[in-house]
Amino acid sequence: MLKNMRKWQQDLIASSKTEALPVMSYPGMTLTGHRVIDVVTKGAAQAACMEALAKRYPSLGAVSMMDLSVEAEAFGAKVQFTDNEAPNLESRVVVSEQDVDALAVPGVGAARTGAYLDALKRAVKSIADRPVFGGAIGPFSLAARLMEVKNVLIETMRRPAFVHATLKKSTAFLLDYIKAIKATGANGVIIAEPVAGLVSPADCDEFSSAYVKRIIEAVQDETFAVILHNCGPAAGKQIASMLSTGACGIHLSATSDMPAAMRKLPADVLGFGNLDPSTVFKMGTPALVREKTLDLLNQVGAYGNFVISSGCDIPPGTSLKNMDAFFDAVAEFNQAREEKRAS
Repeated sequence: MLKNMRKWQQDLIASSKTEALPVMSYPGMTLTGHRVIDVVTKGAAQAACMEALAKRYPSLGAVSMMDLSVEAEAFGAKVQFTDNEAPNLESRVVVSEQDVDALAVPGVGAARTGAYLDALKRAVKSIADRPVFGGAIGPFSLAARLMEVKNVLIETMRRPAFVHATLKKSTAFLLDYIKAIKATGANGVIIAEPVAGLVSPADCDEFSSAYVKRIIEAVQDETFAVILHNCGPAAGKQIASMLSTGACGIHLSATSDMPAAMRKLPADVLGFGNLDPSTVFKMGTPALVREKTLDLLNQVGAYGNFVISSGCDIPPGTSLKNMDAFFDAVAEFNQAREEKRAS
């Protein structure tokens, strides 16, 4: 059933509770017994993880895998797979302007994009009590995957037209892909633009936000919300650029100052973040997870538009005890705040 995501956003902001939406799918493997290779190649396995997590935790939404190799693979990049780690790219496909000219924009469903769309179709049918979000890489980060990060950063200064040519093809594919995500019945998408956080605010405007804005204008409406994720070290300085895209929510990593970011956000734009997925969720103890969760909530939980989240996707191998501690801490915070109001 289609949800009114604008009303969802308004109700969320008006609520007295702070909700949680960690970027988690990999922890579901512990519940289903799947391996990484299963969930990144088979829609049924990925959907099973999403469904198992939705049954166990009161997350604000269900989120598909944040796999930043999927779209580059569709363009022809080679990917390395293992049983226990997220996929990694082995090769770039764009070296010269001639490579860009020859680069064919893949059709939706190419390589593993079809499996990710299948996962969302299945998840939408099995998870009816909360929004379901797909995931997609951002256009600048996809261009960086096609060209290699160090090269795309150099070329923004040396040959910006070369980068823009790659961006145009990246954006053309992503627009079709995210439209297909929307067509599954998903209620939104998290667009991950980590490489945008490595450039100046002006370059973020030019090479990332301008292209993200085109996508958002084409897909975001009452039934479909876009959350823009930026986990680069400069993300905290790029709030204005990220807001210029029109995204309904901004998602930041642990490298960002979340209190400072929330002060910059308009009251009607959601702010998501930003517990460290590695040092807190994966390598931390339940006691540390509780401590860090409550600390962040005490700093920014008073903002109605704040949603507590992981700073990026939670890695494979993260203990469910740590996930339990996170959600227990959120419930503890909300209960204490409610008791304070009632007293």
